[in-house]
Amino acid sequence: MRIDACSTAAGAACSDCGRESSRVHSSYLRFPADVPSGGRRVVLHLRVRRFFCPEPSCERRTFAEQMAGLTRRHSRWTERLRSTLAAVGLALAGRAGARMAQVFGVSISRSAVLRLLDALPEPEVPTPRVVGVDEYAARKGRVYGTVLVDVETRRPVGLLPDREASSLAAWLAKRPGIEVTCRDRAPFFAEGATAGAPQAVQAADRWHLWNNLGDAAERAVARHRQCLRVLVPDREENADEPTPPEEEAHSPWRSDRFANRIRARHATVHALLEAGHSRRSIGRQLHMTHRTVKSLADAARPEDLFRGQWQHNRTSVLDEHKPYLDGRWDEGCTNAWTPWEEIVPLGYRGSYGRVSAYLWESAPHRGRSPHSHRHPAW
Repeated sequence: MRIDACSTAAGAACSDCGRESSRVHSSYLRFPADVPSGGRRVVLHLRVRRFFCPEPSCERRTFAEQMAGLTRRHSRWTERLRSTLAAVGLALAGRAGARMAQVFGVSISRSAVLRLLDALPEPEVPTPRVVGVDEYAARKGRVYGTVLVDVETRRPVGLLPDREASSLAAWLAKRPGIEVTCRDRAPFFAEGATAGAPQAVQAADRWHLWNNLGDAAERAVARHRQCLRVLVPDREENADEPTPPEEEAHSPWRSDRFANRIRARHATVHALLEAGHSRRSIGRQLHMTHRTVKSLADAARPEDLFRGQWQHNRTSVLDEHKPYLDGRWDEGCTNAWTPWEEIVPLGYRGSYGRVSAYLWESAPHRGRSPHSHRHPAW
C-alpha cells in the first residue's frame, strides 16, 4: 500500500543551531515504512523539502525538514513502526522478535531488533527502599561483579563491573533513600554498605540465612554422627554368616553402587575410543562434559577414579597408633583424652576428635563405652 504525503508547514528549524528558515533549497522523496494495515505493507511517499540555514556561523548550510512524530534523520521507518518493533523486541528479544515481526508483514533481522533495544532510553528507576547486594560471575573463578536488586519488586536495579567496596559505596551514596541492605557475609560488601549507606540497616538475606543454617546443621551432625549411630549386633556372634554388602561400609558413599557406575562409564568410554570416536562425539552421545570424558579416558583403570570417600582402603594418620590405643583400651583406659595425650609425643599429628571417634566406633564390639571430657552441645 502506497500513501503520498507532503508537509504544509511554512518553514522548519535547523537541526544544529535551531534557527527557523523558510528559504527552500530543494526537495526529494523519502519512503519510510509504516505499520502494516490489513496484512498489507504500508509505504509512505513523503515529499521532503531542504532549507537553507539562515545562521552564518552554523556549519550546516542546508538541512532537511523532519515531521514531528513521523520521521527522524536517516530512518527508514516511521516513529509508529519503530515503537511497535521496539515493543516486540522488549517482549521477545532478537530471534523471536524478528520472527514475530514477519508475521505481521515487517522484514527485520534479529540484529536490528537488538539495535532498537539499545537505542531506547534508560528507564527511570526509583530509589529502592530495600536493596539486595550479591555477586555475579562474568567469568566463573576469574571475573566477578556486583548485582543490586530491589527486594520488594524483585527487579535488578544496578550492575557494577567489580565487587569492590568503593564501587558499592559510591552507588549507595547516590541513593540516600535506601533504608535496608540485604547482603551476604562478604567483608567487601559490609565495608561498602557501611561507607555508602550508614543510615541503612544491614541484614542477611533469606537465601544466605537458610544456607548458613543448613551448613551449620550439616557440620553439627557430621561432628556428632557417632551419637546418632544405631548400635549393631556383635560381629563375633555372627562370624560364620556372610556380611551383607550394606554392612561392609558405614557410609553410603562407599557402597558398590557408585563404584559399579564408574566402572560401567569407564568401560563405555574406552569402548567408544577404540571404535574410533572422538572425545567430543563421546560427550555428545553420553551427555557428559568434556572434563568428565577426559578423566574417564585418561584413567587406565576405573579404580584410579575412586577418590575421597569412594576409596575403601584409605590411610589415616591414626593407623600406626591404633595398636597402642587398642592395648590401652584392653588395660582398662576408656577415657579418650588420656591415650590422645600419650600418642601426641609419639608423633601423632591428628586431632583429639579422631581418637575419640575411633574409640566410639570400636566401643560396641568391646563391651564398654569410652568416656570423654567433651560432650556434644545441641
